[in-house]
Amino acid sequence: MSHTDDSMPHTPNSDLQDPEDRAFGFVEWFRLGERARVEEALDGMLACGASHLRTQLSWAEYHQPGGREWYDWLIPKLGQRIDLLPCLHYTPPSLSRTGLSSGPPKRLRDYADFVDEILTRYGEHFTHIELWNEPNNLLDWDWRLDHDWQMFCEMIGAAAYWAKHRGWKVVLGGPAPFDAYWLDLMGKRGVLEHVDAVGCHGFPGTWDSDIGAWNGWNAVVDEARSVLKGHNPKAEVWITEGGYSTWRHDEAKQADRFLDALRTKADRLYWYGWQDIPKHIAVQEGLYFDPRHYHLGVTDVRGRPKVLRRLLNAGGPKAVAFAREVAAPRLTTGAKPWVVLGGAGFIGSNLADALLQDGEEVIVFDNLGRDGVETNLSWLQQRQSDRLHPILADLRDETALRDVVGDAAGIYHLAAQVAVTTSIEDPVEDFAINAQGTLNVLEAIRGTDRQIPLVFASTNKVYGQLQDLAVQQMGDRWLPVDEDTRRFGIGETRPLDFSTPYGCSKGVADQYVLDYAKTYDLPTAVLRMSCIYGPRQFGTEDQGWVAHFLLAALRGDPITIYGDGRQVRDVLHVSDAVAAYRTVMGNLNRLKGRPLNLGGGPANAVSLMTVLDEIRRLTGVQPVLRTEDWRTGDQLYFAADTRRLQETVGWRAQIGWQEGMKDLAAWLETLTAGDTQNPKRLTA
Repeated sequence: MSHTDDSMPHTPNSDLQDPEDRAFGFVEWFRLGERARVEEALDGMLACGASHLRTQLSWAEYHQPGGREWYDWLIPKLGQRIDLLPCLHYTPPSLSRTGLSSGPPKRLRDYADFVDEILTRYGEHFTHIELWNEPNNLLDWDWRLDHDWQMFCEMIGAAAYWAKHRGWKVVLGGPAPFDAYWLDLMGKRGVLEHVDAVGCHGFPGTWDSDIGAWNGWNAVVDEARSVLKGHNPKAEVWITEGGYSTWRHDEAKQADRFLDALRTKADRLYWYGWQDIPKHIAVQEGLYFDPRHYHLGVTDVRGRPKVLRRLLNAGGPKAVAFAREVAAPRLTTGAKPWVVLGGAGFIGSNLADALLQDGEEVIVFDNLGRDGVETNLSWLQQRQSDRLHPILADLRDETALRDVVGDAAGIYHLAAQVAVTTSIEDPVEDFAINAQGTLNVLEAIRGTDRQIPLVFASTNKVYGQLQDLAVQQMGDRWLPVDEDTRRFGIGETRPLDFSTPYGCSKGVADQYVLDYAKTYDLPTAVLRMSCIYGPRQFGTEDQGWVAHFLLAALRGDPITIYGDGRQVRDVLHVSDAVAAYRTVMGNLNRLKGRPLNLGGGPANAVSLMTVLDEIRRLTGVQPVLRTEDWRTGDQLYFAADTRRLQETVGWRAQIGWQEGMKDLAAWLETLTAGDTQNPKRLTA
């Protein structure tokens, strides 16, 4: 960063450019030996548009067995790809006055010697060096032994002087919380005259205790500059740690807080952090477990991007700003909007679009938790912006649910964790979203004292693996031995037999929705869906297999077939599914408290091999196939018996599976414009 002339007051860079065009970076502490995670994080940060990274270079860890070798690999690896700011802190216990890494060193100048060694060994890989971290935090600096920070000033002052003498720029470790009196003390002790930037930390909204004291990032930055004016007016003010924890599952607020920090007068922003911390990792020495410390990343512990990272990937800070703008409710007084939970998803976005085209007001409630859904939201906004009201939130956020449900004309509940494989990997989260999340919806409705109608998206997985269904191989498919089942499919009278955590969580939700009609007289119904496909579906190997097969073929990627490829599913075009949802909603007086199967039925029942043959015909591409063992819970055959839906409301599938696949293929080719790996970016 450049500095102003000595005679001129510092002008913050943020005043000179569009805030959404400003550079930003991340904070991430890497633990010894995490080479694969370092590579993944670097790739991810750069894909998000980050230009700089702040990471620890622990004095204590450097002197552990293998520590020097670790940093010999880490620092060059980072510095070669991104603007690197190493934060040098934590006293080696053997050199500490307390025997802990937070204790002052017995010989204060040992820290300056360490800084000198780091500059000699790694200095070519960075231009700035940060001296210590959160010195007013007892867990980083034991001020009980240094209550007036005299030792800290001597230690940091010597290190800063030497680093400046050798040609590097110095950043003073940010106090947490920000303390202007402490910073002024650093000036009076002569430390500030040797620094080029001062760090500030803040996590507004994460800890309830800051609600009354937090006046915004600009107030913090202005206060820091006011202190610097009397000691070193050339020094910059950096946000070296700004963040928001999603421990309450309110990921959209993390995106809001990021944008707030980006729009400040600070000269540089480092967002804390890149990835959540596993529960078995101690955040700081002696710190008791607090969930807020473990959910500050833009990526969860399993590597899945949260809303903020998805938006940055989709279009950088401008996409974050755009999403925040379109998510601002603009409902007129007395409006009765339709609420589509999961409305940025595949079926949800098609349903929302149909409602909007009919002139309805629609609230789209979505956490943008799947790849591509931000593109669906952008598509809806471009087509139907006046009556579209996005709310970026999660089913586990009960406050957000209550806010959107109150005035609803009706609710379509399509929000869910949708992959069997994911449910097996993390059954607790699967339950929290699908089962507890649905109960949250029902309770939000019940709390209004209104009879708000709800149609719930259930699944054929509530019928289990159908292991007792006798089947026989006929050509390229498995078919039921029973003639009636071959002719009509599996009906709603089939006993429930939940299989896999996904089947259990959706089955629990299914039964709660039906019971709330009986116990609380709410107008609810359940649609147990088979395989829905069509435009706006970004299929993956775990969910949305028809679109996934087409995408993989267009990209030339191999397709993995689990089992023998003869398993049969009845596929249904999304336009027919949307018609079913709207028809059921309009007839809840007759369908209240009833489950209904929704699928293409036996007429649209196809095997995986049949679909692959059709893909060859449509695209002229010979898919590359790989085979794996059967997956847990996979059914050899399922086709929905939809006679109940047909007989009660007259619904019938209108689009045959071949016509529907042609429609999906055409959409995928148009959408991707020759690049199936990069859907259109989210922009205004």
